[in-house]
Amino acid sequence: MKSIFLLLCLLLLVPFPIPAGEQYLDVTAPGNRPQKLAIAYPAALAGSRDTAVERELADVFSFDLTLSGPFDARFPQVAPYTEGITPGSFAMAYWQQAGYDLLLKTGYSFAGGKLTIECHLYEVANGAELAAKRFTGSRGELRRMAHLFSDEIMRVMTGTAGPFSGKILFVSARTGNKEIYLMDYDGYNVQRLTGNGAINLSPAFSPSGKEIVYTSYKKGNPDLYRRELYTGAEALISRRHGLNIGGSWSPDGKRIALAMSVHGTPQIYVLDKDGQLLARLTHEGAIDISPSWSPDGSRLVFVSDREGGPQLFVMDADGRNAHRITFSGNYNVSPSWSPKGDRIVYSRREHGGFQVYTINPNGSNDTRLTTEGRNEHPRWSPDGRYITFSSTRDGREAIYVMRGDGTDQVAVSRSKGADSQPSWMGW
Repeated sequence: MKSIFLLLCLLLLVPFPIPAGEQYLDVTAPGNRPQKLAIAYPAALAGSRDTAVERELADVFSFDLTLSGPFDARFPQVAPYTEGITPGSFAMAYWQQAGYDLLLKTGYSFAGGKLTIECHLYEVANGAELAAKRFTGSRGELRRMAHLFSDEIMRVMTGTAGPFSGKILFVSARTGNKEIYLMDYDGYNVQRLTGNGAINLSPAFSPSGKEIVYTSYKKGNPDLYRRELYTGAEALISRRHGLNIGGSWSPDGKRIALAMSVHGTPQIYVLDKDGQLLARLTHEGAIDISPSWSPDGSRLVFVSDREGGPQLFVMDADGRNAHRITFSGNYNVSPSWSPKGDRIVYSRREHGGFQVYTINPNGSNDTRLTTEGRNEHPRWSPDGRYITFSSTRDGREAIYVMRGDGTDQVAVSRSKGADSQPSWMGW
């Protein structure tokens, strides 16, 4: 078993075939139901209507707020389109009679080649304005501006901003090679970051979102690189003999934990961001890989086969007090510690495929989230309420997102090639 396991590490450069919650409904209406949120159709604030802008705004808000969880978001036709969007410029009675708890009103205008979007969130029962923002940018920034207001709605209603304006890194074979790509969390605005024609794997964001690390075979060996996201400047930070894989940034952005096989069997090490070796954390004869930091930086979860098949272990950040936390299943891999600190998401091999699970850091409340296809490499959103992962349930490997409790699983990547190994900006 161990020889097969190590061979997969060496050939795939993915710690055990890297595969792939709890419900965080912070806001509910009376009766513990999601609040009914009406999304009024976007209105032209000046000049003629632009139906393409209206449809795109409506689509963004519908996708974000349906996924959000606290809201039952709908597009009801209960009031005239000609109503205003600012306080006092429309009749709240329409929305009150229709039984809505919240109302989102948006409008747009063009001036000097710039698009302005104005957004207002209201509490229907008393007409109170809960949030209002105005954004100005290019037409191509429409989706980002809308995502930013979805984030603001989550902040106002739950105390924590949403992750909807964030990006997802992923690996795609759409060109025939495994290259690193970047996209909006909902699959739009895809950019290719690497184009070296080699195998590129395991991308991960820095806490600031300005840098990434990834492993590449572009010089023949599986080496670890750091890349500035917006300038494209790169630094080779670990070219030690053998594997340099699974780079995971510490919460303070100063350290990177990874697995290296420089002395033989892969073990967990910590480097500074320039590649200077700071510590070796594991010293077992077993394979130890896939480290992920706790949000306070005091502990790491990782995968080890020291007790047989690969299982999840937790240790202090100095390598002490390592202990096993998964005892169900004989092949548990690819852990990611929630930014909230309360859950760890991972993948378990069962019945020939992989499914996504979450577990408490103490090993309790082991919960299955997926059931269809092969589901691998789960990673949290920066607010800890959502999970991205790859799945083959529709016949090809694609990137999906879901709530942290496993509900509302939806595909977001759209290429015909295999898309895998997602990482959400901020975690």
